[in-house]
Amino acid sequence: MIETLKNAFANKDIRKKILITLLLLVVFRIGCYIPVPGLARGLLTDAVTTNDFLGLMSGVTGGALANGTLFALGIGPYINASIIVQLLTVGIPALERLSKQGEEGRKKITNITRIITIVLAVIQAIGIIVNFAGGFSGMADSDSISWGLFFNQQWLAIIYMVVIYTGGAMLVMWLGERITEYGVGNGISLIIFVGIISTAGLSILDKLTSITASDVTPLFEVIGFLVLAVVVFFCIVFVDLAERKIPVQYAKQVRGTKMYGGQSSVIPMKISGGGVMPLIFAFAIISFPSMIMSVVPAWSGALEWWNGVFGSGTWIYVIVLAVLIFAFSFFYAQIQFNPEDVSRTIQQNGGFIQGIRPGKPTAQYLRKINNRITLFGAIYLTLIAFIPSLVFSFVTVDLINVFSTTGILIVVSVALEFDKQLQSQIMMKNYKGFLK
Repeated sequence: MIETLKNAFANKDIRKKILITLLLLVVFRIGCYIPVPGLARGLLTDAVTTNDFLGLMSGVTGGALANGTLFALGIGPYINASIIVQLLTVGIPALERLSKQGEEGRKKITNITRIITIVLAVIQAIGIIVNFAGGFSGMADSDSISWGLFFNQQWLAIIYMVVIYTGGAMLVMWLGERITEYGVGNGISLIIFVGIISTAGLSILDKLTSITASDVTPLFEVIGFLVLAVVVFFCIVFVDLAERKIPVQYAKQVRGTKMYGGQSSVIPMKISGGGVMPLIFAFAIISFPSMIMSVVPAWSGALEWWNGVFGSGTWIYVIVLAVLIFAFSFFYAQIQFNPEDVSRTIQQNGGFIQGIRPGKPTAQYLRKINNRITLFGAIYLTLIAFIPSLVFSFVTVDLINVFSTTGILIVVSVALEFDKQLQSQIMMKNYKGFLK
């Protein structure tokens, strides 16, 4: 990774892309500290600390959600919109046709994703007002809003906050797209990466500031935490890079006076092919009931019962979360890898898997292999959902939530993808220089 960065900075064009990426990421971090006028700072902190999913989303935004700042929604609406469009592409033939129409189809799908992002951002902004600003009926009595700025008009406060939070979400989406277009690439993932690293850095910094001349225990706790974090990251990278390579042989074809084909390639099938998405789905589903109950004041008793029975840390919560992660791992694997399409592509290009007949037998073989790999991947994700917090608890309780399981997986996958993108761009520049 360090060698890749050195080679990247040695190239003028790639160095320019890296600097543009860093500049746009700095703009994102500045937006995470811009307070929303009229709204009490720190309004969402209590809700974020008591809800796992909100805690995950706050970690992705770099703490902006917990502080109720301009980028409180962060990149969440865009991620949700992308997931929705991806799922709809599987079930709606019109969207499936668009996805196969090349660059023009992708542009149309991107526009659809942006529209859904705006809708989701508006809904989430209204949810913030309802949950944390006293609700529509009780807003006038709420101390969380400076009513003098809105001439004591409830409707004006609602419109203002919805516009501000929606605009912040769209600005984050724009920054991500600009990083993808003018920077190194994969801007959305880099914004999530920076948000998680920033949240972890702030938590560690707060721990270090508690060191005194008479008590240096926090220093040893931070050192122990960092050592365990490196070990956990190493294990996750080791599994994340693991893959099953299925060899594919292409038959020789004579066209005119030339012979084509006769080469071999592989189909890489990763153990954690679904990445972090099964975890996000599982946390979202299990946190959804408590989020809905918190909106309705009359359900406060039901919310207290729910948190007591299904709250984080209870044995029912652990079992349900493990089942959801396991189920979503298989669900997302079916979306990501379609054996019929892969088999059809291999057959059309004159390829075959040794010992397997082309067509339906190949699809059945690929499905069997994919199911076996997904089984191990599901077990891995289910275990990794609980292991980091248990490991970190041996060092200190204060830093258990610095790196959530989802956050660790996101950081690892984005860092590996960033390294691959830099290597590919360095290789392209070297090829261009060789041709010149």
